[in-house]
Amino acid sequence: MSRNSSSKLPDFEQALSELEALITRLERGDLPLEEALKSFERGVALTRTCQAALTAAQQKVEILLQRGADAKLEPFSESEDDPAADSDPESGAQSGSAPAA
Repeated sequence: MSRNSSSKLPDFEQALSELEALITRLERGDLPLEEALKSFERGVALTRTCQAALTAAQQKVEILLQRGADAKLEPFSESEDDPAADSDPESGAQSGSAPAA
């Protein structure tokens, strides 16, 4: 794997990509038993990582949808020093503003 793989969990896309590669290797059926078992064990860990990421994303979507019913449009600014943050929110000139639902 790549950068800092031992210090942090892979993100969803990396985990999914590695899982797909493991599945392909296991489906070929030419791995020795010990290597196949290690690959399977890694696949289970990657599956759990992917499932946790999907669950977290689903929870975020549900929270956003719940807030959407009574949410008000507010201007978006990344920092107080940003001159673009001073533009008129009613004009829709800011790119960070989302349309009202």
